[in-house]
Amino acid sequence: MQVFLQQLINGLSIGAVYALIALGYTMVYGILRLINFAHGDVYMVGAVLAYYLSCWAQKHVHSTVAALAIVLAGAMIGCAVLGFLIEFLCYRPLRNRPRLVALITAIGVSLFLENLFQYDGIFGANPRQMAQLIVVKPIVSFHIGGSPTAVVISSVDAITLGLSLVLMLALSWLVLKTRTGLAMRAVSFRFDTAALMGINTNRIISITFVIGSALAAVAGCIDAMRYDINPLMGVRPGIVAFTAAVLGGIGSIPGAVLGGLMIGMVETLLKGLILPSAYSGFADAAAFVVLIFILLLKPSGLLGKKALEKV
Repeated sequence: MQVFLQQLINGLSIGAVYALIALGYTMVYGILRLINFAHGDVYMVGAVLAYYLSCWAQKHVHSTVAALAIVLAGAMIGCAVLGFLIEFLCYRPLRNRPRLVALITAIGVSLFLENLFQYDGIFGANPRQMAQLIVVKPIVSFHIGGSPTAVVISSVDAITLGLSLVLMLALSWLVLKTRTGLAMRAVSFRFDTAALMGINTNRIISITFVIGSALAAVAGCIDAMRYDINPLMGVRPGIVAFTAAVLGGIGSIPGAVLGGLMIGMVETLLKGLILPSAYSGFADAAAFVVLIFILLLKPSGLLGKKALEKV
């Protein structure tokens, strides 16, 4: 039981990161019906910005809370600007072109960012580690039954779960309770009708990219605390987060959160409990196995709705 609870906590922490990235995919798809395959690389840029900002903060900022706030805010602003530029320069001119053109452009933007950041003058191909702003230590520790090993929630897990929960609640409030959120829902429901009703669709699309990119930056900062940073680090999380968005129902914000948490827990439980250590690498394929079953049984995803297209 102790091992199961520990792996469950680990899975929620990892799944929360997937959920933050998946929200960007599902928001853009809900507005534009576009799969933004460059989104995983925006997450990578967030991690790179966290690296440079953490190096600066370690030398000039003596408060841990202030340093973390600077790193998070700087990465979110940087990625928000990047998301706006990607939409404005790469996708907006292709708005009226076939969707395949925009899809190929998204793949091109992804490859461009990956290769750009391998240039030594920007970051380089060699992995680096973020400056240690916080000490990874147990925050909560408790025993189950007579088990000598405690169930532990570390400082990084607490930051991950806390930040993710706050940001997801803030996003829900924005979408459901504000005029901007109402406009986003209107554009998602009927793009042309929303434009005829006076909604500035270009502005709403830009806001969607900005918000999704900022959330990806937070995910990049969190993973920069855990893992090495390199220009290709966004490939796998980006694909898994896209899978999570499809699993929950592409276009559904609650579905993206649910899909991310589910995939994180499935991966962690497979690695920690079910598969032998020699085969733990197969857990990385769990997301895609789950996706295949969902697409076979419920193609619209767990929380998605069937969309009828008029011919």
